[in-house]
Amino acid sequence: MDDVSSGLKSRGLRIFSHFGVPKQLGSGVKGVSDIHPAIIRLGLLFSEFKICGANARCIATLSAFKTVIQDYTTPPNTTLARHLMTYISPQITYLVSARPMSVTMGNAIRQLKLEISGSDIDLPEQDAKDELCQTIDNYIRDRIIIADEVIQDLAGKKIKDGDVVLTFSRSSLVQKILLHAHAEGKRFSVIVIDSRPLNEGKALLKALTSVNPPLPCTYALLSALPSLITEATTVFLGAHSLHSNGAVYSRAGTAIVAMMAKAHGIPVVVSCETYKYSESVMLDGFGKNELAPAKFSPSDPKPNLMLEVLNPLYDVTPPTSITAVVTEVGMIPPSSISSIPLALGVATL
Repeated sequence: MDDVSSGLKSRGLRIFSHFGVPKQLGSGVKGVSDIHPAIIRLGLLFSEFKICGANARCIATLSAFKTVIQDYTTPPNTTLARHLMTYISPQITYLVSARPMSVTMGNAIRQLKLEISGSDIDLPEQDAKDELCQTIDNYIRDRIIIADEVIQDLAGKKIKDGDVVLTFSRSSLVQKILLHAHAEGKRFSVIVIDSRPLNEGKALLKALTSVNPPLPCTYALLSALPSLITEATTVFLGAHSLHSNGAVYSRAGTAIVAMMAKAHGIPVVVSCETYKYSESVMLDGFGKNELAPAKFSPSDPKPNLMLEVLNPLYDVTPPTSITAVVTEVGMIPPSSISSIPLALGVATL
């Protein structure tokens, strides 16, 4: 067994060596003793996939940083605006050692750093900390919670009585849209397509069937998609991030669902908050990705010298396979995604 392990280690991941590979928590972090307990706890939850999903991870990160800021004390002969930035950096590095940073976390942390650097040096320390925490609360409220409510209304209008909505895996936003439409009294059914390694669709299925009356649902794995796609009238998908070329970076399997829907003439609607927007361009899922930990790999077949099981967590859906993207600033065609910063009134997010 040791020979097999050393063989795997020496062979490496070859063309996948740049993927976000699970590593020891806290590796690469200098001064682990300075890491706040809230960050250590959050890192464990991230690494164990107890907190999963772009929105959930971002909200959890910002909430943890509120605790870090409130417990922070500015050392003598320095200012909060300068020293807090250096104090927060290793906390961020620790979280990245648990899982690669998502676009949502990156955008939120950049905004937080901007607010910290702009703190009034004449403001009493506690007031400055309270102001930063209020800014965090406002960010969560405006960019996630209220944005989701607006998207629920916009996307819900696309669901009519008698529709069969097909979705893949579990997006917290798509779940809200479906439950909102159901609460409005619309009569429709849902096809939940799921796949390894995380099988998140089971959680969506449970949520949809737990309401009263329950939503009629069909649950199937990705391999059954060709048989079920012809029954769907609309496809609703979530997104991990949205890129300036119109590509959608989402859970692995999303691309094949969107492409097959397009081949059958079924509209594909992606629901995504604007804070998930990235100015980078993504052409495929090989330039950047993340591998699921070994515990999510199937027990059979076992990895050996000739076989290594890899579970990339994300793929990229090309804009040509997407009909429209629903955001809180409106319904946007994929070709106009790069106009999102302009719609928000900012040059960059």
